[in-house]
This record gives sequence, structure tokens and C-alpha cells, in this order.
Amino acid sequence: MSLAVMVVEDEALLALELEDVLQENGHRVLGPAMSRNQAVRLAEETRPDLALVDVHLLDGPTGVEVARHLSSKGVPVVFMTANVRRIPEDFAGAIGVIEKPYTTNGLQNALTYVVKRLHGEPPPTVPASLTMSPTIA
Repeated sequence: MSLAVMVVEDEALLALELEDVLQENGHRVLGPAMSRNQAVRLAEETRPDLALVDVHLLDGPTGVEVARHLSSKGVPVVFMTANVRRIPEDFAGAIGVIEKPYTTNGLQNALTYVVKRLHGEPPPTVPASLTMSPTIA
């Protein structure tokens, strides 16, 4: 169950770590995009199956705008952020959030859950590392 996963993260080291974990789990990495404009352009060029989006990017707290845009285009979004308070109540269309700092194991558990859910499989219980949107859970 491999996905094309778009990484929207402005911190280069975090983006590289995330790419490694995604590739180790058999996913194809798109990006990273480090700003709102890069993310929108990358999504249009690549058609991701899933986007992992930080709230605060190089051009400010534009990750929420990115999530709304991607969700409106049918791309599932999971926020990955230390700025959970900046996520609106409707999660800006995102299906969930992984709070930073996260562990590799926590990230893998969250990804496994999301991938199963996207493929229509009945996933196990929501892992502790993932908070689902109230409209999805």
C-alpha cells in the first residue's frame, strides 16, 4: 500500500528525516515544499495521495491555507506541527494532526493508520501519536 506523499515542511532536517521514514515504509516522497506557493505548485504538478503539512512555513503560518487548498482538491492532509493551537476547529479540511516532536515509531504508527484508512481497510484504533479531526473520527 504505497502512497505518493507530499511533504510540506520548511525545516530541512525535519523534512529529510520525514522523507527517510516515508521511504523506509515504501512510500514515494514528493517535495519538500517549504512555502505556500511551492506546496500549491507541487500539488498541481504531482497529484499526491497524501500531504503531510506543517502549519508554520517559510512564508509564515500558511500551512492552514495549504491544507484548505489541498483538501478542496481531494488530497487528504495530515498536519505535522508543534503549533496545534493554530489549527482551526474544522482542521482546515485535514483528517488529523501529528504533534511535534514525534517519535519515529509514533510517526510510523500514525502513517499505518492513515494509509489503511485511505485504502478503505478497517484500521485498528487510532494511535496515540495521531489526533483525528472531529469530523472524521
